[in-house]
Amino acid sequence: MNVAAAPLLSPAGNDTAGAVGGGVLDRHALDKLRELDPAGKGGLVQRVLATYTSSLARLLEQFGGARAREDMRELRHVAHTLKSSSASVGALELSALCADVERRLRDSQSDGLEPQLDAMAREGARVLAAVRATLPV
Repeated sequence: MNVAAAPLLSPAGNDTAGAVGGGVLDRHALDKLRELDPAGKGGLVQRVLATYTSSLARLLEQFGGARAREDMRELRHVAHTLKSSSASVGALELSALCADVERRLRDSQSDGLEPQLDAMAREGARVLAAVRATLPV
């Protein structure tokens, strides 16, 4: 399955719907990637999503370990890394959660951190499952 040619986008005119997994990825972010490989011959979107999936899986595992050890420095690093890469592929909800967690950790704000860490873990798993579902086996 060629992801660049597959119908990843929601129907035109539905600006709130995402491109992958029923709204997990923002279609506009993927459109920007497609502009770099308009014919899809280079498989850019597929390669970017495959690389992101691999990185996300590794970082979620690292996140779980850091959380178990209560390693705030490592949690901040994971949040920072995921914030940028998630935004670039259109996982905007995950990116926003990561930005909030990173800010809280940077400012040493522990109030309300646990629910945000839970939300980040859930959204990370949701994004990972949705993107994996679009990639060829």
